[in-house]
Amino acid sequence: MQDGTGVERVRGRRPFCADVSRAREEPLGATASRIDHWLLVEYRGAWRRDILGGSLLSPRLKAHLREHLELLRPARLLFVKQPERRAESGRRVFLASTRPGAERLLALEVEHQDDLHDVDLTGALVGGDGPFEPRADPVLVVCTHGKRDRCCARYGGPLYDSLRAAAPAGEVWQSTHVGGDRFAGNVVALPQGTFHGRVEPGDVPALLRAVGKRRVDLDRYRGRSAYPFAVQAAERELRETEGLLGLDDLELLGSERRGDEAWRVRFRTPDGATHRLDVVAELGEPVLLTCEAAQQRHPRHFRVAARRTTRARPRS
Repeated sequence: MQDGTGVERVRGRRPFCADVSRAREEPLGATASRIDHWLLVEYRGAWRRDILGGSLLSPRLKAHLREHLELLRPARLLFVKQPERRAESGRRVFLASTRPGAERLLALEVEHQDDLHDVDLTGALVGGDGPFEPRADPVLVVCTHGKRDRCCARYGGPLYDSLRAAAPAGEVWQSTHVGGDRFAGNVVALPQGTFHGRVEPGDVPALLRAVGKRRVDLDRYRGRSAYPFAVQAAERELRETEGLLGLDDLELLGSERRGDEAWRVRFRTPDGATHRLDVVAELGEPVLLTCEAAQQRHPRHFRVAARRTTRARPRS
């Protein structure tokens, strides 16, 4: 039985939100969560919907993590795990800063999570490294948080297996909610902060090539976490029209609000040209934003309404 969107409906259950979003061809662009700093903690216990509050971490450590998340705002805590590490001792911790020009990825292994009690996480990330070691290779997190949304488990699990088989050891981790359940399978690359959605196992080789070369895989690209939604929309427009797929090909010069649902964004491209893009937000067709949503809502979509390019003058 179908529900009117072309998606097969299992008797007695609503269709998967990711299936509905895909069938409606909802745009992937400009949907990446706005985050500058990331804290990844290996946690092998059950992942509740409220990951920190529902965990078995000590009250003292929970308070410590909350304090540093507040200091690092906008920041996100992810619990991560690798099922194949279940019997191993030690716990991995990663810190990442994803702002362009200030990207950092740090790694630490502790005997137990409580060893983080006295670690200055903010100082390590924005100042010195502290007990952490800089990491050159990226980390890919695959959302498999089934307690948050069943699409994440349905699509994230097989995707994790495919990525782990193809990527270097230790580079791929299962993670809790990254945002955008209806775009599962979701992958975030750190420290680039690039979000990728509707990734299937067959997409893994192309995605890994793009991440390894610091390029954008536009077919699966949701945006960059360092940018607000309006800037993500402008970025995507330039990449599509100018053919600029290198992550560092665009330099953000600034953005400003021009109305309640309007922004002006300026980027510079490698040829020295300045691009001014006017972005507007519009409401899309009602959709279930998650599998467990009580009712459909209108998602906000961002599009470029006007664009002006100023070319650099040749030197005499």
